Amino acid sequence: MSTDVRPSTSAPAGAPSSPVGVWLLSLVTLGIYWLFWYYKVNKQVKEIDPTIEVKPGMAVVAVTLGFLLIVPPFVSIVKTGSRIAQAQRAAGVTADCSGGIGLLLSFVLSLTPLYYQSKLNTVWAPRG
Repeated sequence: MSTDVRPSTSAPAGAPSSPVGVWLLSLVTLGIYWLFWYYKVNKQVKEIDPTIEVKPGMAVVAVTLGFLLIVPPFVSIVKTGSRIAQAQRAAGVTADCSGGIGLLLSFVLSLTPLYYQSKLNTVWAPRG
């Protein structure tokens, strides 16, 4: 886990979302909102740092259809955490998002979206 901090002026403007809101909507919609949110997060990190290699649609496929092979959803969840950390670095904030923690939280009340959204919100915080 790197904590490199370097300022960036090229990261697009964005708006934070409520981590608790994302988590609750994911539960209430039985995961449907989570899939939309997961796509959006992977798309946003690519917009923040174009060097991040991700196809948001494939990330969603990995966590939905990938369950047939067992491994792809877990890999996708861990990689998304790494992408958020890379986006944090690109935005000039401390890169403290952990894909491993995100994966562990997926087994604890499905708390991954709450954790990842709170970490992604740090990207938007310096912009007000």
